Amino acid sequence: MAKRAQKLTEFTWEGTDAKGRRVKGDNEAPSAAYIKATLRRQGIRQIKVRKKPRPLFSIGRTVKAKDITFFTRQLSTMISAGIPVAQSIDGIARGHENPSVHDLLTSIRQEVESGTSLSNTLMRYPLHFDRLYTSLVAAGEQSGTLDVLLEKVATYKEKVEALKGKVKAAMMYPIAVLVVAVVVVALLLIFVIPQFEQLFRNFGGELPTLTATIVEMSRWFQKWWLLFFAGLIGSIVAIVYTYRRSAKMQFTVDRITLRLPIFGPLFKKATIARVARTLSTMFGAGVPLVDALESVAAASGNRVYHNGIINVRNEVSTGRTLETSMAQTGLFPSMVLQMVSTGEESGELELMLAKVAEFYEQEVDDAVAALSSLIEPILIVVLGVIIGTMVVAMYLPIFKMAAVF
Repeated sequence: MAKRAQKLTEFTWEGTDAKGRRVKGDNEAPSAAYIKATLRRQGIRQIKVRKKPRPLFSIGRTVKAKDITFFTRQLSTMISAGIPVAQSIDGIARGHENPSVHDLLTSIRQEVESGTSLSNTLMRYPLHFDRLYTSLVAAGEQSGTLDVLLEKVATYKEKVEALKGKVKAAMMYPIAVLVVAVVVVALLLIFVIPQFEQLFRNFGGELPTLTATIVEMSRWFQKWWLLFFAGLIGSIVAIVYTYRRSAKMQFTVDRITLRLPIFGPLFKKATIARVARTLSTMFGAGVPLVDALESVAAASGNRVYHNGIINVRNEVSTGRTLETSMAQTGLFPSMVLQMVSTGEESGELELMLAKVAEFYEQEVDDAVAALSSLIEPILIVVLGVIIGTMVVAMYLPIFKMAAVF
């Protein structure tokens, strides 16, 4: 077994050469001691070595999905041009401005140069290369069509990321509006309504019920606003933390998400599109159906569909057809089942699944467009009711006084 390559770190050093002149430079090495030993052999003394600092405010410090997609597309192009894998990875790493991506690709290149296959190397970085990715790369290495399979992976990831982006875009607008609404209401309760309260106190008399209620809310919020926001943020953090670590909670939340009155159909269509696209890509790459279904379950992005696809895999492994197994889950519309059945009978399952993915991706596009036009007026009405109620409550005592006089 090939020895695992050492991870290199970039160091900056200073020293004095044989003529007493100050010299300095940057080098990659396993450790600072290695740098010092190398420089001493070159006749450099009084050496100071430290890790090269990264910019405090640098863009793109983390490895994002689009970075992996871009790397995959570049690697496919360079391998198809006849450039060796390690050399291709090195060239991509050198041309990348994101230091985190550079470090990741450098580590991969070192392991490939040490004799480890690309698929086995990528398996050591599961946060960036999932099982689907490594399975397709392994299939490409075994069949001698690595460039073709990498192109399939790149196309798949581009479509999946585009789908995720559309769903996120549909969600971000209402979330942003709700956050602004909370901030505006908080500012009114803390700074504006107390001024009106002082004015009403000078007028004397009994306040209308709505005004008195808003004033009491303002008093409570002035006293407890810090605790309110701390509790709100703490609750969100606790929910996210628990969700990431509890499979039961993930299943419950995902099931509720699929049943939401407005967003539920959108999430369901997006999940079906992702499942169909993933299965089409893996089946077309020659991955056995049972193995492909396990990767599809992990890539579904929804715990309900994950469990359902695992059940499908178990049924298929016993000899049942894919269409029959999918029908038993109750998660797939009849159109999907009909397309899968046609694909199994005609031997064109990859093509049929790709058509299903394209259909539901278009459905997601249409749903996002419809939601955008529907949510905007709804949110405007909701904000108008909330802010309008507070404004009317503040002016009711003034109208009452005007009626008296």
